[in-house]
Amino acid sequence: MKYVKIEFKNKSQYEGLKETKKRHGLTWKGMLLHAQRELDSNSAD
Repeated sequence: MKYVKIEFKNKSQYEGLKETKKRHGLTWKGMLLHAQRELDSNSAD
C-alpha cells in the first residue's frame, strides 16, 4: 500500500479541505480521485 503525506503551513487551508470532504461524504482518497477526474476531464477541453 502506498501512502501520501501532505503538510499544510496554514491550518485554515487544511480545515477547509476537511470540511469539503465531510460535506460531500468523501474520504481523503475519494477527494484525490475526484480531483483527478475533474482535472483530466477539463484538460480535454
